[in-house]
Amino acid sequence: MFQPIIFIIKWFMTRKVSTPKTTTTTSRKPTPRKPRTTKEPNIETNIENKTPFDLLSLIKIEIKHKNETQKKLTTSIKNNDVTICTGPAGTGKTFLSCLQALSELKNNENIKKIVLVKSVTTLKSEEIGFLKGTMEDKMEPFMYSFVGNFEKIIGKELYTKLKDSNQIEILPIAYLRGVNIDNAIVIIDEVQNISIENIRTILTRLGENSKMVFLGDVKQIDAKNKYDSALSFLLTHFSGVDRIGTVEFNKEDIIRHPLIKVIEDIFDKVEEDKKQEQSKQIKPQPPKSQNIGGIKKEKSLIQKILSLFK
Repeated sequence: MFQPIIFIIKWFMTRKVSTPKTTTTTSRKPTPRKPRTTKEPNIETNIENKTPFDLLSLIKIEIKHKNETQKKLTTSIKNNDVTICTGPAGTGKTFLSCLQALSELKNNENIKKIVLVKSVTTLKSEEIGFLKGTMEDKMEPFMYSFVGNFEKIIGKELYTKLKDSNQIEILPIAYLRGVNIDNAIVIIDEVQNISIENIRTILTRLGENSKMVFLGDVKQIDAKNKYDSALSFLLTHFSGVDRIGTVEFNKEDIIRHPLIKVIEDIFDKVEEDKKQEQSKQIKPQPPKSQNIGGIKKEKSLIQKILSLFK
């Protein structure tokens, strides 16, 4: 009777208790994740110290000259303290000057900024009246030739950042008196519309380690007094002076559009014909007559009669 019970007890005692398998996981060191590289903004400004980060490494410059006069201009800017350049529209004067100025800013350790100066004289009979806004707002319409060239070379964003970081500055002629411009390259455009008195003020602002570039066209004088044009004065009196270079473009150097050469030729012919017509209209005046004793006599005849009594 107890045998089945004893058998069951023995069976439980001799049974191998199967212990659950414990899976031992080898502890592996977690591989460090590579930090997610977030692209830093190309341009940033340290607001606390008010010093801009290096923006110059973003400037990519490649100067390609299309003629010998263009090469002469960039060489003069590089080698001289002052460069005076004249020539017709479409020869690339302003574009090359902006290009070389950026090259100086990037590669010349003495040049810390570019200063842009331009006459605010408008075209004849095209005055636009009083302009509202800040000084920069008022100057903006006149500076478009500069802005367009800089944006074409380095892009709008980088130009704006360089201007915001004061590496490109706009300076009206009216505020130049008493200013010393050191460690800068100054580009002065439309010099033919600047007076001789004002050009003297600009020239004497030249400071330590600075360069100046004067650009203009003697045929596009919009100033009221053409004889007070600073560009003609500079070309006449400063050619051949040491450390001052002069560059003159002509119609053969025009690269903007083929029609510009034709346009210049037509206007030159019209002006020449006008001068010849004016010279024909000017007739020699007869000698002034005098009335002596109620008789009108020629001055030359009276002098002959008086000479007989001497």
